[in-house]
Amino acid sequence: PISASSRSKAHLKIHFLRLDRKIDDKEFDIPQVDTPPTLESILNETDDEEEPFVLEDPSLLNIDNIDTHSYDTSSVASSDSGDRTHLKRKKKLRDSFSIHGSVIRLSLLKGISAQIVSAAVSTSFPLISTSSLIAVGTSHGLALIFDPNQALRLCLGSTAVGAQYGAISALSINNDCSRLLCGFAKGQITMWDLASGKLLRSITDAHPPGTAILHIKFTDDPTLAICNDSGGSVFELSFKRVMGVRTCESRCLFSGSKGEVCCIEPLHAKAELRDHPITQYSLLAMASLTKILVIGLKPSLKVWMTFPYGRMDPSSVPLLAWHFVAVQTAVNPVLAFCRGDVVHFLLVKRDDSGAIHVTKQKQLHLHYDLINFTWINSRTVVLLDSVEKLHVIDRQTQEELETVEISEVQLVYNSSHFKSLATGGNVSQALALVGEKACYQSISNCGGQIFYVGTKSVHVMTLRSWRERIDHLLKQECLNEALALAWSFHEGKAKAVVGLSGEEQKRKAVVADRMVEILIHYADRIMKKCPEQGKIQVMEQYFQDMVPVIVDYCLLLQRMDLLFSQMYDKMAENSVAKGVFLECLEPYIISDKLVGMTAQIMKDLLLHFQDKNLMANMEACIVHMDVTSLDIQQVVLMCWENHLYDAMIYVYNSGMNDFITPMEVRKCEAIDEQVIMGNKLLVYISCCLAGRAYPLGNISENLVPLVKNQVFEFLIRLHSAEAPVEEEVYPYVRTLLHFDTREFLNVLALTFEDFKNDKQAVEYQQRIVDILLKVMVENSDFTPSQVGCLFTFLARQLAKPNNTLFVNRTLFDQVLEFLCSPDDDSRHSERQQVLLELLQAGGIVQFEESRLIQMAEKAEFYQICEFMYEREHRYDKIIDCYLHDPLRKVRMRICKSNYIENLDEISFPFLSPFKAADLISIHFSDQIEQIIQNLERVSKVVAYCKHFVICCSREGVNQDLLQLSPSVTEQFIELLCQYDPEQVLETLKFLESYRLEETIQCLSCILSPEFLDFLEVPSLKAIEDTLAKTIALCQRNSHKLNQQQREVRMLNNMAAFISLPLILQRILQDPVYGRGKLGEIQGLVLGMLDSFNYEQTLLETTTNLLNHDLHWSLRNLKASVTRGLNPKQDYCCICLQQYKRRQETSDQIIVFSCGHLYHSLCLMSKECGIESKGQIRWTCFKCSASHKGGKLSEASSELKRRTPVSLSQVRLNSESLLDPQQAQAFDQLCRLYRGTSRLALLTELSRDRGGEKHGLLHVSQGDSALNSVFQNETFQLHLTPPPPLLDD
Repeated sequence: PISASSRSKAHLKIHFLRLDRKIDDKEFDIPQVDTPPTLESILNETDDEEEPFVLEDPSLLNIDNIDTHSYDTSSVASSDSGDRTHLKRKKKLRDSFSIHGSVIRLSLLKGISAQIVSAAVSTSFPLISTSSLIAVGTSHGLALIFDPNQALRLCLGSTAVGAQYGAISALSINNDCSRLLCGFAKGQITMWDLASGKLLRSITDAHPPGTAILHIKFTDDPTLAICNDSGGSVFELSFKRVMGVRTCESRCLFSGSKGEVCCIEPLHAKAELRDHPITQYSLLAMASLTKILVIGLKPSLKVWMTFPYGRMDPSSVPLLAWHFVAVQTAVNPVLAFCRGDVVHFLLVKRDDSGAIHVTKQKQLHLHYDLINFTWINSRTVVLLDSVEKLHVIDRQTQEELETVEISEVQLVYNSSHFKSLATGGNVSQALALVGEKACYQSISNCGGQIFYVGTKSVHVMTLRSWRERIDHLLKQECLNEALALAWSFHEGKAKAVVGLSGEEQKRKAVVADRMVEILIHYADRIMKKCPEQGKIQVMEQYFQDMVPVIVDYCLLLQRMDLLFSQMYDKMAENSVAKGVFLECLEPYIISDKLVGMTAQIMKDLLLHFQDKNLMANMEACIVHMDVTSLDIQQVVLMCWENHLYDAMIYVYNSGMNDFITPMEVRKCEAIDEQVIMGNKLLVYISCCLAGRAYPLGNISENLVPLVKNQVFEFLIRLHSAEAPVEEEVYPYVRTLLHFDTREFLNVLALTFEDFKNDKQAVEYQQRIVDILLKVMVENSDFTPSQVGCLFTFLARQLAKPNNTLFVNRTLFDQVLEFLCSPDDDSRHSERQQVLLELLQAGGIVQFEESRLIQMAEKAEFYQICEFMYEREHRYDKIIDCYLHDPLRKVRMRICKSNYIENLDEISFPFLSPFKAADLISIHFSDQIEQIIQNLERVSKVVAYCKHFVICCSREGVNQDLLQLSPSVTEQFIELLCQYDPEQVLETLKFLESYRLEETIQCLSCILSPEFLDFLEVPSLKAIEDTLAKTIALCQRNSHKLNQQQREVRMLNNMAAFISLPLILQRILQDPVYGRGKLGEIQGLVLGMLDSFNYEQTLLETTTNLLNHDLHWSLRNLKASVTRGLNPKQDYCCICLQQYKRRQETSDQIIVFSCGHLYHSLCLMSKECGIESKGQIRWTCFKCSASHKGGKLSEASSELKRRTPVSLSQVRLNSESLLDPQQAQAFDQLCRLYRGTSRLALLTELSRDRGGEKHGLLHVSQGDSALNSVFQNETFQLHLTPPPPLLDD
């Protein structure tokens, strides 16, 4: 036997069993059993995972030879792959499983796998399947052909051929299953006749020697095939037969020297699509390491599309797959290609001119890398990721339906052929890297089935039918999920549906029958698993969780017969379940999903609500039920007893077309009940008069006029039925008016708006208005507010343009007298408010305005007066209303400027002068003069002006906005002189805005020496004389003071106004002090003062320059630091992997200003990070590797050549942590300065200040003096003080 190679080396082998050998227990390590199981024990063994396996194409495989065990959604660890008890464990369902169920079934092909396990047969590698055959290639050059029953039909080739050609690396069967193409690891190609098993062609020169065949595929043309070798080249093989001799012509379609092609996929069309116009082009998709190409082989070779990948992970596998998809009522091929974690979909169309157009469709972004992509139908794709997990995806919604772990399959990878190990491994490193995860020939699909070749088995994956998916959930006791999935099938919203075809109604009927079966099973299961012991609350909660599901789906299926017969009978076995069932009906009744039920269930429902005291719930259900399902007598009695007015009205209206009896309500003793009943009656009357049903819906159109007439006739009845003798007339109108006058009148107002202008409607309106007037005006039981509401209602009706009502005007006069009655002081505010509403509603046209104003003033209705004065533009009267109104006197504010024009003295006796001044200074500062001119009563004017001036002078008033004119101030002073002379002098002391001469004239009447002294303005000459006399006085008396007193007083007073250096300089420059001891040091002190002035000027200039340089540097540094970086690529420049594909949590992304991007771990591995003070400083690997030596040395020499060099520059260049980018930036900063920089000057100055201090500047001796900035010839600034002044 030939032993299998290690899986880790990617030389995975599949072993087949020789048909002429018997199974040896020792060879296959079959353990011995002490007591063999009996047939009965085997048949009675239960296995939750055992399910019948149904293929989409039953003709392909024999069901008897397939292991019906399938891998479910939960991942099964490889260590437990053979443990059947592990598969029986309860698995936690994921969200996608609970929504979609188990979508796929992965089954073992026992017949083929049994031979693969044999160690006597060579290892298998490629597999190809069709509707009637399965072909498996071996490493010894044999091709094994199996029929649908998995029986070995043919064994093509021999071990001698295998020794010469190597292992079979690729297989292909044409459409009619008559020819088989085999590609070998050493590059040879053979063609076999599958009917006779004869070798038809042996091709050795179709492509360059020394390269393995990676792919070989028939096109829809049986005489044309495509092959792809490990050199990355693609060739077209054309099969011909000339004079009885079979030949093969090869043509290179793509050379591997332009980029290796590692995947090819010709477009295949099913038999029903062979006439599609695009099939005449024989399209071929090729995937190289850098791009995708779509070419047409017929009628001539042409490239139709090129699509570059961009930067991708070099180890990712390019994948291609074609499928015909219906898009916008047209069926066209869609090419899916991917590399890495993004799937692109391209729609290929042919227009009328014969040109092919490729359109991008929606991309599919994943969070894992793919190694296989397979269409299972036009809407569903199956993806295999790099950790061997299958993902079932709905293409249109991009929703993941299921994930299955298939690591137990131990998938075979064809890495050895990509590396061309059989011919010496002469392939590129890039192609060898891709081949590590290549499994093209290990996975094959046909007819909605996908075959996976493992090292010891072959598995087939198919979509479960819709029944299987439901049954699978039922076996796991997931009944809620099974019902939800079945309903999605019923509504056509399920994904990956198989086995449900036909017309929509037929499909829904089939699914509905299955759901009924599940519901019956669900109800039985509920009753069987009901908790028998424990608290009643536990049982209620159990049924509350279960019963609504049954009710919901029965109503969705519209199976009322099922709900109220079988289901209700099962629930009635348990009293708790029965109660929960009845309560579950309430939300469906209220939402009108359930409008009718049997009389018995309705009776039980009402009794249950009554027993539970759920009267509100019962009323809500009654008004939504069909009256025909109600026992009217039972419901009416129950409603009267429990005061269910809504339900009672609904039953009378809908059941008996009686709209009057509900209004003849019984008298309630409780106040709350009366309020509730009254409010409901008002709404009911409003609905009836508007043609709407109560509490919901609409009255039948043919009944609307009748209902309106009946309700009006009821309201205007003179007496009620069986009325006592003492009953007043119109009891119903009177009762409603007493209950809520305003709302009842609003109901009538809405009704009047809905009335059409016909004769009967006009008569009804006029009649009810007359009744209202008779009831309310002639009766003293109503409050002023209620009477006012009536006349407000009438005023609004009379103000309408199409008004037809007539109301005697004398009634409005009576109302006016009633509301303005001076004999009655009660409810004064209420009366005034009612009259104001009446006037605002349009009732003012019913009154004589002069009489209205007179009565309002008499009744002290100041708001009414204000309303009338505003209509007449009598704004002065409005001020009076504000002042007289006790409610608003404290909050009074002056009106707008048009009020000021009519302001006179009448208002001011009631005003506080100070408050008036406060108001005008705030609101009317620009009209002060006009206000003063309008005031005539001077006694108040003086008080007003005084307070006004004080108001303007105090804090809190904006003096910039309020400028008192001199004329106003002078007028105020003149008035003070006449009426309050004693306050004139004190007032003049704080006033500023007055003219002197005009003020003196105003004061002529009371002129006195005090005023003259205060107002006298002396001349300038007099002031100078006075100052001279004062100085002379000080000089004459200075000798009387001692030396200390003279110094303190004179120097302190002088120092407050003149700087000390100026005083000293003035003293020394005086010729008086130029002799004697002071004269000896005079020149020195003056020189020191000049140096001080110069140094002070220099220091200020230097500080400004330094601050300017610092600000400029910081601004540029901040702009550089905050500027965003734009990387030149999206992959690491060291590992060449996309930065987002790295999975290390500690890894970071480093981007440099040069545009290069790295992973932090990659930079650390290249020693490009230096740790300093707990932080890492990074340097660009590419830039430092190529420019480190050159640029740093160049920068150093350039800085050395610069003269002069400042101390700060030398220190900066000596830093060991200066990276190349920083050095380059510093060079650019230095080049900005022309000549000696101001920073260098300041550095030189700061360095020399530590030397001798006898001069302003000190130049160091020796070599440093020669290199000094100040010794440079270009330095033209003379930093020496001016010569001292010499004596004449």
